[in-house]
Amino acid sequence: MPLWIEPASMGGSMKAPPSKSAMQRAVACAALARGDSVILNPSFCDDAIAALGVAEAMGARVERQSDRVAITGMDMLARRSHLGPYSQDGTNPVQNGSAVIVDCGEAGLCIRMFSSIAALLPGPVELRGRGSLLRRPMDMVVDALKSAGLDCEAPGGLPPIRVHGPLRTGTFTVDGTRSSQFLTGLLIALACAGGDSVVEVSKLASKGYVDLTLDIIRHFGACVSLDDEGTRFSVSGGKGYQGREYFVEGDWSGAAFLLVAGVTAGVATDTAGVGRVEPIPVSGVRIEGLSIQSSQPDRAILEALVLAGARLGFDRNAITIRKSALRGFSFDATDCPDLFPPLVALCLRCQGESRILGVGRLRDKESDRAEALVTEFGKLGLSLRVDGDELVIPGVESLAGGALRGGLVSSRGDHRIAMAAAVAGLCAAGRVGIEGEGCVAKSYPGFYEDLEKLAGRAS
Repeated sequence: MPLWIEPASMGGSMKAPPSKSAMQRAVACAALARGDSVILNPSFCDDAIAALGVAEAMGARVERQSDRVAITGMDMLARRSHLGPYSQDGTNPVQNGSAVIVDCGEAGLCIRMFSSIAALLPGPVELRGRGSLLRRPMDMVVDALKSAGLDCEAPGGLPPIRVHGPLRTGTFTVDGTRSSQFLTGLLIALACAGGDSVVEVSKLASKGYVDLTLDIIRHFGACVSLDDEGTRFSVSGGKGYQGREYFVEGDWSGAAFLLVAGVTAGVATDTAGVGRVEPIPVSGVRIEGLSIQSSQPDRAILEALVLAGARLGFDRNAITIRKSALRGFSFDATDCPDLFPPLVALCLRCQGESRILGVGRLRDKESDRAEALVTEFGKLGLSLRVDGDELVIPGVESLAGGALRGGLVSSRGDHRIAMAAAVAGLCAAGRVGIEGEGCVAKSYPGFYEDLEKLAGRAS
């Protein structure tokens, strides 16, 4: 049965979910490290759980508690002198050339990142996926690893990926046009390769996620530097990683939906100070645990909200937003394509047309997000269209009665489509049903419960 979203007003405080992007990167570094690591404020979304499972299958010891994850690393620099990948008890699971099988679930970052890390091992590793991941292209992984002299294949350019290491040091060339996820894994892996390497990247997409990767690599004691042009990475592979305590920051991707809910369905309308950023909190929806200095590209939601005329307040690590009179705007989401769904929910409450650049980055997500947004929001009366590389969203004045009509939409198995529909439903003229709503567990398992709390309906 579909989940039905009733129109509601939002108010109150909420903690941002932990970042699945930071969590997966921290898991990878901790798994390769010498000694013990503790990850605080962990994410237990489906993608993060997949990363923990891969780390465990490759030889790390993982212990989960409600508020932390303890990881005993493989000490990869030392183990590379042995003959094959190791299990938790130090034994070698590879017998007669059989591959270690790891399940990456539906996590694109997990499979692309761990493909390079798996190549550190001298034996074969097969990285499998499920659901929407089986339709996501992996040719950039295969091409890059083959060019590095590794045996790597992915039938039809899709999962599973089979990698046979070991990864050697050297100079690598990576095309960063479509995704930075493979580059993330390669940089993490080369820090344990036993020597120095250089990675040259062309047309790097989503640079903020690479900055996040570098922050976490350095936190765990390894050394990677980037030249002034931002195209050449120098990796010191003789030091490896040390066990550390790491606190997972709040997730801007998930919080973007809560912030949009606050500005479109907040408890009160206030046109004073439109587009103003205030140093003190204002009444409305308060989201805690977000770092303004974060490298996460989706922090750019703040820029979009200001362009739309939202009123924001800052208080240490919290952001407060209140319902505001909104105006149409133009925004470049090329480097933060995950913002397209919450931005659509924002734009449909704006007066005047809005345009979002970067549609080309949406084709290889959990769904074809451009097509999904156009089709599913069309069912609710919003006539979106694609114009070249822009998504064009008509203003609220284009909607009959000034609001979306109720209706039934499909999530397409895409967590961000489901969350966008839920936020949009808060302002609809009737209730909005979402088929396949459970896919939000991929990144934000508590999303609907958090919306309920902000709507004052949770007991």
